[in-house]
Amino acid sequence: MNNEEIWRSILAQAQLNVSPAIFATWFKSTSIISIQNGEAVIATPNCLAKEWLEQKYRKQMIGFLREFDTSIREVFFKVEHSPAKIAKNKTVSTSTTNGQLGFDEFKFNKETNLNPKYSFDRFIVGPHNELAHAAARAAAEKPGRVYNPFFVYGGVGLGKTHLLQAIGNEVAANFTHQKIRYIPTEKLTTEIINAIRGGTIENLRAKYLDTAVFIIDDIQFISGKDKTQDEFFYIFNTLYNKNLQIILSSDQPPKSIPELSNRLRSRFEGGMIADISSPDFETRMAILKEKCQQLKFSFSDEVLSTIASTIQHNVRELEGALIKIAAHAKLKNEPPSVELCREILSAINPKKIINFKKIIQETACFYDLKEKDIMSDSRKKEIVMPRQVAMYLLRNEINASFPFIGRKIGNKDHTTVMHAYKKISSKIKDDDSFQEEINLLKNKIYNS
Repeated sequence: MNNEEIWRSILAQAQLNVSPAIFATWFKSTSIISIQNGEAVIATPNCLAKEWLEQKYRKQMIGFLREFDTSIREVFFKVEHSPAKIAKNKTVSTSTTNGQLGFDEFKFNKETNLNPKYSFDRFIVGPHNELAHAAARAAAEKPGRVYNPFFVYGGVGLGKTHLLQAIGNEVAANFTHQKIRYIPTEKLTTEIINAIRGGTIENLRAKYLDTAVFIIDDIQFISGKDKTQDEFFYIFNTLYNKNLQIILSSDQPPKSIPELSNRLRSRFEGGMIADISSPDFETRMAILKEKCQQLKFSFSDEVLSTIASTIQHNVRELEGALIKIAAHAKLKNEPPSVELCREILSAINPKKIINFKKIIQETACFYDLKEKDIMSDSRKKEIVMPRQVAMYLLRNEINASFPFIGRKIGNKDHTTVMHAYKKISSKIKDDDSFQEEINLLKNKIYNS
């Protein structure tokens, strides 16, 4: 594997670990200059990219590089355009016919910020995302006329961005006259703040009010930002009143986003809300097989099964593991084996420690309580149910005994814990929305 192939593999890993906007801004136009004497030199297109990568991603890059060359101890970034490797900063593609790792994932439409790789055809549907997928399809077929706004939520790496951008790409293909904009909330917040400071807020409003399909990713980051919420409310209301399509994603449902204004929460809850939970084993296998087909990999079902059994809660990590294993197999010039798969998975996906403290922390945070509230003997309704959820998770996820849970939480009798466990188990079976709530909390516990 030469240096260029190594860098292509690293870019593939980076894309799976950062947002599309961050990848397009900082990573897409980089290339590798040299690897020698334990040092790697990476070309960046400008000084800003060089400084950002040095400050934010240097250690991560060293880690990626060491997976291919253990002698590497340092990485340096240098401002240098490399036309031979990145032709005029256009698409980086490793799709070839000579056995290189193949993926064509770095194309972005500059006007819409959409990536054409995100399509409905590439979105694997399973029990965990059926409703979200069906609603997204409907919104794409009749933008502004059904499911408006459309709000999809779920844990990290489960496919929310894919689904949002698939809607945008579908509309762009079928309604060529309609203007579409996709933007991460963090970028929108920065634009609003700069517009307020620079006195250009009217120009910014005009930019977004001239949009038929407005797609906002990770809207939870608007939490606590009052001025941004005010401006976003104005844009949202204007678009909504014109029957223009609004699509949002979050890591939690509107009712659970802290420090969100009531009027925005009400608007978000006024449309279609759908969740994406963790995929089951069969769906994870289907995702891996689809990815193999896209990237022209040849993996045995036994290897894919090993990956799917090890990585259960994050589709992005699932795909990242597949790419890493393929890269290592190519480096060794041998087909990927189960032994190689297990070796790499143990390094890139160490078993996350889920313990008593982690469950209490995340449960308290999820229900906007303090840890001491969960641990108390308060009988307030807003505390009792989250405490019972914590008891259920302690039993279900780490197999803690009922007496142990009782002693640790309010010094309660084990029969009280048993009652809580049975009550939450029953509610999960009978109440689909509550089941979604628990799945979302479990995603946070395993992915935070």
